[in-house]
Order: sequence, then structure tokens, then C-alpha cells
Amino acid sequence: MVLEATMICVDNSDWMRNGDYPPTRIEAQHDAVNLICGAKTQQNPENTVGIMTMAGKTEVLVTPTQDLGKILQSLHGLRPTGSADFAMAVQRAQLALKHRQNKNQRQRIIVFVGSPIGTDVQSLVRIGKKLKKNNVAVDIVNFGEEGENTEKLEAFLNAVNSNDNSHLITIPPGPHILSDILIESPVIAGDGEGGISAFAASAAAGVASASGFEFGVDPSTDPELALALRVSMEEERARQEAEAKKRAEEE
Repeated sequence: MVLEATMICVDNSDWMRNGDYPPTRIEAQHDAVNLICGAKTQQNPENTVGIMTMAGKTEVLVTPTQDLGKILQSLHGLRPTGSADFAMAVQRAQLALKHRQNKNQRQRIIVFVGSPIGTDVQSLVRIGKKLKKNNVAVDIVNFGEEGENTEKLEAFLNAVNSNDNSHLITIPPGPHILSDILIESPVIAGDGEGGISAFAASAAAGVASASGFEFGVDPSTDPELALALRVSMEEERARQEAEAKKRAEEE
């Protein structure tokens, strides 16, 4: 089993208010992040996961930890604000990984990109080469603004990719669930496939969970993780419904 420390960069920009990924971009992203965290900690009990925001203060919410509850709690109350800074986020994520407690862990950054990237291609390539030099793998979930961002992200991927350890997953809008598409991607499955993976065809048809289990976790083998994910999801949906009701009353 791969021993890995992962930092997940969450796009919490104002673009996340859009509803082209049901129910909204930020809610679909939250579900996907929950899934990834559960999968990473299940793959190896010594794996750690951290969370950081890309918009507003671009700050680390949780440094790499094995505490899934702490990871999931960090996402509660996260609101869309401002513009995301892709370049700053990945560099700060690298710094957080550099200070990981277990130096035997491989380093990986997972970036959700659902808003336009303002950084120029040359700067992205330079950052990608620096990450590669420091043995940091990067997985990118490109959704929402894929028409504008794909060329830049492909250039960044080519710079950071080493022996197919990094991946670009491009997911177009549709009735599908973001997390259902990711569950069959290298982001969840690991380094079996490298390079650019365009899931347009699968996304258009909708992809069911490959595992057949809610959140991709078998409750018979890890009941505590399955329960934590389910409770977190229910709490988040209740919060979203309350907010939607409040907005409707205000209007």
C-alpha cells in the first residue's frame, strides 16, 4: 500500500455558487472531497490528509492528519468568496507537505479547479517543475470552467508529471454527480493510469459508484468511517436546505 500525505485544495471562490453541477458547484465539490478523504485514509491507515482553501485568505484549514472527523469538520461553514488563486494554493500546499511529520510519506496535492485561472502558462510551468523537483505529485479536478482552463492545466500537468504520478481529470457539466465520476478516476484508484483523463463520455452518460457502496466505503469493513461520512453528508444537506429556505423567505 502506498504511504502518502495529501493536501486537498478546495475552490471556494464565488464561482462555486453556480448550479451546473447539482446541487451547486461547492456542494458537489464538498461531497467529492469527503469521498477522497475517506478513500485515502482507508487505503492505508497511516495516510494523512489536509485541507486548504484557494479563495479569500488561501489558508490551511487542517494540516495533514489521520483524523477524518477533523477533516470533514473543516469543510462545514465554508462559504464561496472572492477569486481562487491556483498558483498560491499549490505552493502553500507544498509547504504544508514539506512539514509533514512522517517523512516516509509520498507527497500529493489534489486541486479542485472550478473557476478561471488567472496565472499565465509560463508561471504555471515554472511552479510545476518546482513541484516535480521536490517529488510532489498533483491530481487536478477540472470542472465548471474547463473550456478556459484546460490548456493551462495541461501545460502545468506536463511540467509536474513524473512517471505518470499526476493526473488531470476534466469533468463537463451535466446531471451526473461529481463524486460518482471521480470514484473511477485515478484520483481515487491511484497511479494505475497517468496523464490526462477526459471523462466527457462517462460524465454525459452518468457513472455509478464502482464499489456499489455509499461514499465508496464498505460499512462492513469500516463502519465508523461509513457512519462518519453519512452523518457529515446529512448535516451538510440539512444546512444547505436551511440556507435555501432562508434565502427564499428573504426574497
